[in-house]
Amino acid sequence: MNTTEVVTTEYDALIIGSGPVGCTFARKLVDAGKHVLMIDAGAQLSRRYGEHLKNSYLFQKNIDLFVSVIKGHLLPLSTATNKEPELTLDPSAFSYDPDKYAGFSMRNQNPEQKKHVNLPAAAATYAVGGMATHWTCAVPRFHPRVERRNGEEVYPIDDKKMDELYDEAEALLGRETAVFASSARHLLVKQVLRESGAEFADIAELPLAVSERADSATTSAVTWSAADTVLGELADPGHRPPAGSFTLLAEHQCIRLELSGSGRHQKVEYAVVRNLRDLRDEIRLRAKTYVVACGAVPTPQLLFNSGVTLPALGRYLTEQPMSFCQVVLQQEHMDRIETILRQTTDGDDATVASAAADRVAAYRAQQLKRLQGGDKTADPVPFPATERDPNLALLVTDDRPWHCQIHRDAFTYGAVPPNIDPRLIVDLRWFGISRPRPENKVTFSRKIRDTFDLPQPTFHFRLDAAERKETDRMNEHMLRTASALGGFMPGSEPVFLTPGLPLHIAGTTRMGTSELDSVVDEYSKVWNVDNLYLGGNGLHPFGNASNPTLTSVAMAVHAANTIISGYPGH
Repeated sequence: MNTTEVVTTEYDALIIGSGPVGCTFARKLVDAGKHVLMIDAGAQLSRRYGEHLKNSYLFQKNIDLFVSVIKGHLLPLSTATNKEPELTLDPSAFSYDPDKYAGFSMRNQNPEQKKHVNLPAAAATYAVGGMATHWTCAVPRFHPRVERRNGEEVYPIDDKKMDELYDEAEALLGRETAVFASSARHLLVKQVLRESGAEFADIAELPLAVSERADSATTSAVTWSAADTVLGELADPGHRPPAGSFTLLAEHQCIRLELSGSGRHQKVEYAVVRNLRDLRDEIRLRAKTYVVACGAVPTPQLLFNSGVTLPALGRYLTEQPMSFCQVVLQQEHMDRIETILRQTTDGDDATVASAAADRVAAYRAQQLKRLQGGDKTADPVPFPATERDPNLALLVTDDRPWHCQIHRDAFTYGAVPPNIDPRLIVDLRWFGISRPRPENKVTFSRKIRDTFDLPQPTFHFRLDAAERKETDRMNEHMLRTASALGGFMPGSEPVFLTPGLPLHIAGTTRMGTSELDSVVDEYSKVWNVDNLYLGGNGLHPFGNASNPTLTSVAMAVHAANTIISGYPGH
């Protein structure tokens, strides 16, 4: 049994989890002069804390290579046990009766998981920076009526306050819409859709956490935001802030929070933490305030292991149904790029589209001249290599309660074959919405342990009839969009993705107004525990179609302000 070492240093705040949400707490608290310790079970993968791994030269040149990086950093949360014997195994090889050993768990498989209610693609990333080391960087705001309402229920934080919080969250993440807006590829897709019908009239730039690079004039490279962007100067391990302090310990896992008190008057006394590089000792870390922001499943998992018994813990789980396809741009669009671009008449787009048409025309003429001169290495695709990917969106509306991304990125699905020029490929990702119901939940085993030796998560999730019907309507809309742009790429025809693959689970630590059906109040404080705050997608109470990170950061800003100024009434 591990011994416990008591660490006597007491911090103002201990933050568990180093993604953009945890880093929001850290940045705000340190700026206010607080002494902050952050821990993460994952390793530090970059020089600065939590950089986006897609910013490296290789992935800027070939985004499709980044797929392997994403796959390598996703740990499945619940894999149903496959009890079927391997029938082609050599008969003389070792075997056992799977019925007799029905509870045996091999390679982190979960014998308590039923396949038909699983979220088999749900996963967590264990790294400094969390999933932001490989995220898409899409940062739309939640729609005030569709995503910040649920029937008669209203958001715990009012609309005026949310708008203020969104402004600060966008500044922390570096939200931009102009970085891709002048690209010929981007403008072509945008204008083709505008000309295809009224339902695409609101096509607009996808809000992204991204910025220009110093070499952007001669390359298509950009800088993708991540946890380090939120931390600012604190992301430099050698930086010493003028007030307060910031320390980050990688590969340090919180096993449980030790609570004292009872009923409505509890507090965290210390966190029990183990160094994953040296498992011989556990340590106790003490702080005045504790923040848990380590993911929509690991966060309630830690609370469960700490003895938190709120009835809503792990319940009201939502996850997005998602449809996907890839299209290859039509020959007609490619032949008429210059004409289509010059037909753009919408405001600022007209000027940049005209310039983009000139670039395409010049490049086309240059390549044709090379070909006529006998140079068979001439480029048949009339997009210069420096023309950036399209990054467009059809954002959620009252009549279209789903979020549409029309862009190019790397995912664990949709890899481009080597014989198709990626400049011709457009990804369509349509995100639907599911609503909170207590029977949709993640539970935690009292018998089985996961990879990190914590209670094994088990999912129980289904879409209801109305959600299935709405998802079908969403998919039809995606098909109409695809048909306006081109033909389906072989292997990436329209498909509904494996449940959990959006990696946008929410609701498991939902925010609300009562401890009966929520885990935290409007300030992100856990009910009945005076010094424990939560952060992350698990707090979203009503489900969402839009990407959730921006709203999670906005909620963290609100909570951090509360910690700094003092909890109301205390």
